[in-house]
Amino acid sequence: MVEVRVGLGYDVHKFENGRKLILGGIEIPYDKGLAGHSDADVLIHALIDAILGAAGLGDIGEHFPDTEITYKNIDSSLLLKKVLAIIGNKFRLNNVDCIIIAQRPKLSPYKEQIRIKLSELLKIEKERINVKAKTEEGLGFTGRQEGIKAYAIVSLEELGVDIKK
Repeated sequence: MVEVRVGLGYDVHKFENGRKLILGGIEIPYDKGLAGHSDADVLIHALIDAILGAAGLGDIGEHFPDTEITYKNIDSSLLLKKVLAIIGNKFRLNNVDCIIIAQRPKLSPYKEQIRIKLSELLKIEKERINVKAKTEEGLGFTGRQEGIKAYAIVSLEELGVDIKK
């Protein structure tokens, strides 16, 4: 019998002038980026938390603390690759479902590019990845265009090999 585990991830970052907007590993043309210790890729951060949660390995802050200079302005794709290496011998990623919530910029034109990039990073078929882009109809901090948040849920199939942090 195959054990399947599910993990949920969430992340949020406020907008900041003078930074690139990176979502799902791709640069989105916009006049602001997201504030953060790394490149502030809110989608990949949520995805990392979902994977770590499903594997029972804590959260992104435990593995990549924002007090560590090594991670200053790091490409979040590299952090995702590190997490995949940690779980690689014990779990196989089945599928990913993500929601990016932003009033602006409009993200629908970039969903397919994000799926393709995530497929490359995760080494799974893009058909196993779903990306949704939503607004909050002008409500809350995302509706006021103060930042972006993202949710991700993943399912992992256990392969039966012990892993350690």
